[in-house]
Amino acid sequence: MSNWRKDHLGTSASEPLPVLIIGNGPSGICLSYLLSGYTPYVRLDAVHPHPLLQRKLAEAPGVSILDQDLDYLSEGLEGRSQSPVALLFDALLRPDTDFGGNMESVLTWKHQKERAIPHMVLGRNLPGGAWHSIEGSMVTLSQGQWMGLPDLQVKEWMCRKRRGLRNSRATAGDIAHYYRDYVTKKGLGHNFVSGAVVTAVEWGTPVSGGSGAPAPSPLFQVSGVLTTEDQSQQPFSLCARNVVLATGTSDSPARLGIPGEALPFVHYELSALEAATRAGTVTPASDPVLIVGAGLSAADAVLYARHYNIPVIHAFRRSVDDPGLVFNQLPKMLYPEYHKVHQMMREQSILSPSPYEGYRSLPEHQLLLLKEDRQAVFRDAQGLQKVFGVALVLVLIGSHPDLSFLPGAGANLAVDPDLPLSAKRNPIDVDPFTYQSTQQEGLYAVGPLAGDNFVRFVQGGALAVASSLLRKEARKPP
Repeated sequence: MSNWRKDHLGTSASEPLPVLIIGNGPSGICLSYLLSGYTPYVRLDAVHPHPLLQRKLAEAPGVSILDQDLDYLSEGLEGRSQSPVALLFDALLRPDTDFGGNMESVLTWKHQKERAIPHMVLGRNLPGGAWHSIEGSMVTLSQGQWMGLPDLQVKEWMCRKRRGLRNSRATAGDIAHYYRDYVTKKGLGHNFVSGAVVTAVEWGTPVSGGSGAPAPSPLFQVSGVLTTEDQSQQPFSLCARNVVLATGTSDSPARLGIPGEALPFVHYELSALEAATRAGTVTPASDPVLIVGAGLSAADAVLYARHYNIPVIHAFRRSVDDPGLVFNQLPKMLYPEYHKVHQMMREQSILSPSPYEGYRSLPEHQLLLLKEDRQAVFRDAQGLQKVFGVALVLVLIGSHPDLSFLPGAGANLAVDPDLPLSAKRNPIDVDPFTYQSTQQEGLYAVGPLAGDNFVRFVQGGALAVASSLLRKEARKPP
């Protein structure tokens, strides 16, 4: 750890950090890259295939994207994200990817150290965040090229590592390694502190300097615990002018809220099934594993169990043909394994003959109760109850962000403060062109917390934050 980081992680008062980033996943890494003086410019010989965007880019040759009007540039862009800046940055990095093309980025990157803003990135894990917690052989949902960060393509990196993409997709283990490697290759390591758990973020009301001067931004006090290399725990306290929330949403698994859910055979992560398989507590001869959920995590669990011939009961509340079901939104050619699970869900109803031995599907079933003798009680679409014996229960119905370190757990920051914070339904309310909280100056949110749920699009949020912070720095008195 550098002396600079030691000074700031100590409990003694020191000059406030300009920026503190909480979370070291793709969002935090990309923002650190932009705050380290790496600056995007449009290549002079580049012609963007989007005519309107090309005309706007040609109006300011030689001006960094960070210094341009992101609202103006992103106007008129359409795509698979609700964020205009996410669509803009994605269009600059991957100009024709949605049309099946592989045109190179129209951007070139210059390392301008004089533009760097001192910052620190705190993370529980190694750089890459939750990607280090995913079973390494799992194949990513997104295409490998969409998992990359600026100026280091995943495909190039994998070629150097003598690795290959499978059906245009990479494994989670490869991507976790790529993010860690990215931090090293781009010289960002001195900004990162791993093993840091933030326990409290507090802020005060700014006090006016008098004589008509504008009130300064509030200072944030960030406290937590650092696990050092010798596994000892050291409290830390930091002061920062700006705080960026980049913690993702995988912290707190969603629960069913039913009787018996606290029993020891109920779990919320695929790793529990892996551990039970290794220990021999679930086998091809045991009672089935009950998998609850109809998303990709549940599908991954079904695929894992099928690989080891472990019997499965797969229960979910939706109809198999519900258009909101993720399988109905994925191209079959790119995701054959998920479409195989969807086919099984459709064809292997509990009452039909068994084309898939060892797998039973329970569409439109609600789990009501789990008993100590491992009996699971369901209610079907007609209101009838059914009971099955199970060896283990995996509840895979999504997750919620854990913002317990914020005042009120961050509830007042959401788009609708009266509803639970949710990446998909009720994210943190941010300005779409700065990603600063609409409720608290100096507090930013990126990635899933701001409603951007794919690595491909979280980078736009980092661009918006970096642009906003650079403008703040330019306004500071000398």
